[in-house]
Amino acid sequence: MIITKTPFRMSFFGGGTDFEDFYRQHGGTVLSATFDKYCYVTLRSLPPFFDYRSEFAYSRIERVREIDEIEHPAIREAMRHYGVEHVRLTYEADLPARTGLGTSSSFAVGLIHGIHASRKEVCDKAALAEEAIHLERVLCRECGGVQDQIAAAFGGFNRIDLDGDGFRVTPVAITPERKQALQDRLMLFFTGFSRFSAELQTAHQSALEKKTADLLAMKEMASTAQAILEGTASLDDFGRLLHEAWQIKRGITDRISNSAIDTLYERAVAAGALGGKLLGAGGGGFLLFYAPEERHPAIRAALGGLIEVPFAFEHEGSTVLFNNQTDSI
Repeated sequence: MIITKTPFRMSFFGGGTDFEDFYRQHGGTVLSATFDKYCYVTLRSLPPFFDYRSEFAYSRIERVREIDEIEHPAIREAMRHYGVEHVRLTYEADLPARTGLGTSSSFAVGLIHGIHASRKEVCDKAALAEEAIHLERVLCRECGGVQDQIAAAFGGFNRIDLDGDGFRVTPVAITPERKQALQDRLMLFFTGFSRFSAELQTAHQSALEKKTADLLAMKEMASTAQAILEGTASLDDFGRLLHEAWQIKRGITDRISNSAIDTLYERAVAAGALGGKLLGAGGGGFLLFYAPEERHPAIRAALGGLIEVPFAFEHEGSTVLFNNQTDSI
């Protein structure tokens, strides 16, 4: 049996500049961090005593005899690409899927990590990210960016730069004390509804050509935010920059926000939040806010009914928690 543990991510600045059509022409920059909420992928060989050859348990259970019968796209294409059969796979997570935290990419990274571990193959973080990008964007033909796979594989608080030659991951040089102060000022709330990211990503990509100036501004904000974190300026400037970036992002397409999300955001700001954003492609999921700690009780009251998720930044990225597999999967 093999168990992998892969973190989810929160993207602060530069989302949208990680689409291939954009970064190959203009370059992309994303500032993001992983935090201590994870998905767990368990893999083990399935003995040949059943009337099916493989079993997959996620939000549903699939039992199949042939790879072509698998309905989950990422599982099907991974099984085919890596030549995996006679396997039992389970997926569990600390937070719900389709909520803007890069959950599908964390699953892809964890799955690929587990397959390599079963074969006693060393797969460094860069290769793990590249293979997960290939699985989702090429083999599954799913629209979207590439920051999620990179963040999940590497872990930590990073600047991700992208261009035609690939990607570069640079840890943000923030002191432990300043990083803790930032964490203490951030609040994460679940809006109570999810959305299908692929549909929103397709709409987002179709708007790229018309919104180049906005995306270039968001790219520059990633560098500005990094400078704030690595310097001595007030962290409140980071919060105000989040607000500015959200105003730009919500104008890229009319599907990023909606009246319910706008109302929640306005309530939080009125209660003392300096800035925030909806994580991910939009349409639902998690709202992230930056606010001085003394304003947190008022913000919780203003968003009464929403689930707040305490969190801490993490730095490991995808790891193998357990491996006693004797035969390759």
